[in-house]
Amino acid sequence: MRDRPALRTFGVMDVAVIAGVVSTGLFAMSYLPMLVKAARTKDLSSYSLGNLAITNLGNVVYSVYVFSLPFGPVWFLHSFYLAACGLMFVWFLLWGGTRRRFVSRGTTRGGLAATRHRG
Repeated sequence: MRDRPALRTFGVMDVAVIAGVVSTGLFAMSYLPMLVKAARTKDLSSYSLGNLAITNLGNVVYSVYVFSLPFGPVWFLHSFYLAACGLMFVWFLLWGGTRRRFVSRGTTRGGLAATRHRG
């Protein structure tokens, strides 16, 4: 009688790694629309310099922890966050974060009407 090859079973670590890979992809995909919109419009007026700076500082400090872990999906996820947040910070500095300016057009009840336009 021939021996059948043993069926490979999934262990807890296999399931955890698969979950890590899937969640990494999902989190990365959730950031892409924000990055594409920011690159296309160059409008980062809804972001604050303080928030972007603290986010990047936190990511750099957290890197000490993440990169001390064994190589795995969390490395890719954190590397993506580092790159995405760093890019948003650089774009904020380059484009000033305030692409919309107020200009007056006509009058309203108490004075000038402020209308936003892209400048």
